[in-house]
Amino acid sequence: MPAPLSLNRRVAPAEQYAADFFRSHNWFVEVPSGIPNGADLIIQRGKQRFVVEVKALSESRPDRVLPMLSMAILQAQAAAEESSNALPLAIVYVPEVSPALAKHVDSFLQRFAKDVPVGLISGRGEQYFSGTAFQELNRLPEESRRSAAARPPQAINLFSDLNQWMLKLLLAWDLPEGLLNAPKKKFRNGSDLAEAAQVSAMSASRLLQQLRSEGYLSDLSSHLKLVRREELFRRWGAAAMRSCPEMPCRFLLRVPVAQQIRGLLDRHPEDACLGLFAAADELNIGHVSGVPPYVYVRKLPQMGSPDWPELMASPSERPDLILRHAPFPQSTFRGAIDRNGLMVTDVIQTWLDVMHHPSRGAEQATLIYEKFILPIVGS
Repeated sequence: MPAPLSLNRRVAPAEQYAADFFRSHNWFVEVPSGIPNGADLIIQRGKQRFVVEVKALSESRPDRVLPMLSMAILQAQAAAEESSNALPLAIVYVPEVSPALAKHVDSFLQRFAKDVPVGLISGRGEQYFSGTAFQELNRLPEESRRSAAARPPQAINLFSDLNQWMLKLLLAWDLPEGLLNAPKKKFRNGSDLAEAAQVSAMSASRLLQQLRSEGYLSDLSSHLKLVRREELFRRWGAAAMRSCPEMPCRFLLRVPVAQQIRGLLDRHPEDACLGLFAAADELNIGHVSGVPPYVYVRKLPQMGSPDWPELMASPSERPDLILRHAPFPQSTFRGAIDRNGLMVTDVIQTWLDVMHHPSRGAEQATLIYEKFILPIVGS
């Protein structure tokens, strides 16, 4: 059986991926600590033993891959000289491995490094290896397409309800305290993320694979780190642009509205929270006045329901509040925070919700973005 990784040092994501890949193909894998030139991995199967240097790139362009591969070859050779009975193996992790890229690498090896086996691996399941010991591992896109013909790939919605919640978790580390109900933690892998998000490991893995394939997940960080965040937030905002069922309501009793809203939220702590401009007010960045408070609910109630006895529908009079069906209830209610005894949407959710509102929502969204989101876009 392949051995698990030793715990004598932190393992970067690209190294971890390479280690898991070789273990899945029945190679013994260890993380070395005693080689002066610092190899990333040692792999062994039978009498075959290799010292592995792993590099990672966020692009698959040959002009980026070949210089990085050259460095990996030199470092693998130096590490192999310090190790007994081991050969060098240089690997570069890239977003995708195309036949054209494999040809560039093969041509480079024929000219400069015939005797050093190398590998290109990607999170999409494509890989190219030189050297007779690894020929069985080659899998380029043509083969991928043939195997996929019987089972079309499932499209992943990057901004589904649970995916938005996991994105918030990945961003929580960079947000100030009190703006998002999520642990401020750097997640090492998908299992860590799944545990914190209380979702299946498969759900977390699918999100991370999609983020990586679209270039939104760093290949160089020791933890799960989102990159290209400005574009990610732009797409996130576009995905949130949808109409939501709403119900203008009035309270039956003519007592202060703020007091009655507080009582309503107290009675529905898991199923209601302040949103939009009222949430912005509680976050101390309110900019728009005169809009009735919005309250997000999981499901719009039937008037006269015993669960909502204090309300009546108000289609003609000015409403005291507007109940709005939450289109992304998991992300909305899990991320909601307690502000002054009121449950309100988190700062990211508030930004998403106000940006398309006709009552100066774009202005409110700009203020939230500049104060809270712009500082983490470049993190």
